[in-house]
Amino acid sequence: MAPTRSSRAAFVLLGGVQVTLIFTLAAVAVPLPGIGVEFGVRREELILLSAAYGLTFAGLLLFGGRLADRYGGQRTLTAGLLVFGLASAAAPLAPGYGTLLAARLAQGVGAALIAPAAMAVLRTVFPSPAAYGGAMATWGGLSVLGATAGNLLSGVISALLSWRWAFAVPLAVTVAALVLAPRVLPAATGSHSGTGGPEHPARRPRLDLPGALLATAGLASASYGLVLTDAWSWTSGRVLAPLVAGVVLLAMFVGVERRAPDPLLPPRFLLDRRRALGLAATALTAAGTATVFVLFSLHLQDERGWSALRTSAAFVPFAVALLASGRVAGRLIGRSGAPVVTGAGLAVGAVGLVLLALLGMNDTVPYAYGLLPGFVLLATGVAASFAGAAVLATDRVPAERTGLAGGVHNTAMETGPTVVFALVLGVGGDTASLAVTAALFGTAALALRLA
Repeated sequence: MAPTRSSRAAFVLLGGVQVTLIFTLAAVAVPLPGIGVEFGVRREELILLSAAYGLTFAGLLLFGGRLADRYGGQRTLTAGLLVFGLASAAAPLAPGYGTLLAARLAQGVGAALIAPAAMAVLRTVFPSPAAYGGAMATWGGLSVLGATAGNLLSGVISALLSWRWAFAVPLAVTVAALVLAPRVLPAATGSHSGTGGPEHPARRPRLDLPGALLATAGLASASYGLVLTDAWSWTSGRVLAPLVAGVVLLAMFVGVERRAPDPLLPPRFLLDRRRALGLAATALTAAGTATVFVLFSLHLQDERGWSALRTSAAFVPFAVALLASGRVAGRLIGRSGAPVVTGAGLAVGAVGLVLLALLGMNDTVPYAYGLLPGFVLLATGVAASFAGAAVLATDRVPAERTGLAGGVHNTAMETGPTVVFALVLGVGGDTASLAVTAALFGTAALALRLA
């Protein structure tokens, strides 16, 4: 059945919110050096500021998904929008580093409620499996679109105005979503629809608070340890302490989940082969995109002496190729299947990464030959990979676990860049990091081909 006008409007609203969540993740990436100068803070403090939003976002996603399944997608979405909006209003008014850090952490809390809740509501907008699969194919590319927009607009805004104005985007979208949601989104009809309610209390999962605390603390601590590898060695106590603590907490989480009557993350949920492949592809694709954004944002400004505005402009072809490929990916999934499209996307992305490794870091090669082909191929590949992986990760999920699926999918998207980026940077210079990422893309494409 073709999407109706109301379902398209709901998708645009929810999709706009999802893009904004990832935009906010990248909103301080380019202007970070200017923030350091304004507040007079050290590099390690800037690293924490950059990672703060992602730490709470990734750490609370599983719990956010469970809240969406228990209390309903729309209620959880509204609560998340309120937290996210208040934090986005506080951030540009921050008089100092501590206030800005607290606002970024609070934004992540709101985002962790919004992301899985939006996917739960999306299930009610597209109730049939075919329609929901088609919607997820498009949904999969929204996050990388948000990351690209964050890198582009943050550089433009900081160059023309101030980094503080970058927070006007999430604030404006949040206000618009709160106003439009009651008019655009379908009315709540009970927990089985993904919007929750007291009509079916027996179906409402209990909250696994011990599991939620362990998962949040474990993911946040381990991620923070990996983030610190940018400034300190792997053997440094600053890195090892949070890393070991995170691993121990996550191991405790696994033990608690095995005994919990209604676990936060049921162990069997990850045993589905298609879902596991989709989550792995999501994490790897997000990691490859983040690696390229970080490495080339620094390279173009530090090594080539480009301004923040010119650096942002360099990624415009990436955004154009991403949009063009994303429009085609959904139709290809309908014809060839999600595994084929995901694998093909990873293979094309691997070729783009190889070109960037061979030519992109060479200052003597012009942009048109050294960076542009690699950017276009990578964007084409990751759009297809994200679209296919989103379908694989959410396929055959019961309606009452849509929030959980959204939490797991977004967790893979948020933690993938942190883990993979820290690992590939440990192999050597920027060229080697790109080459290793390309090898990971190729290996994943082969695994999907053989699956």
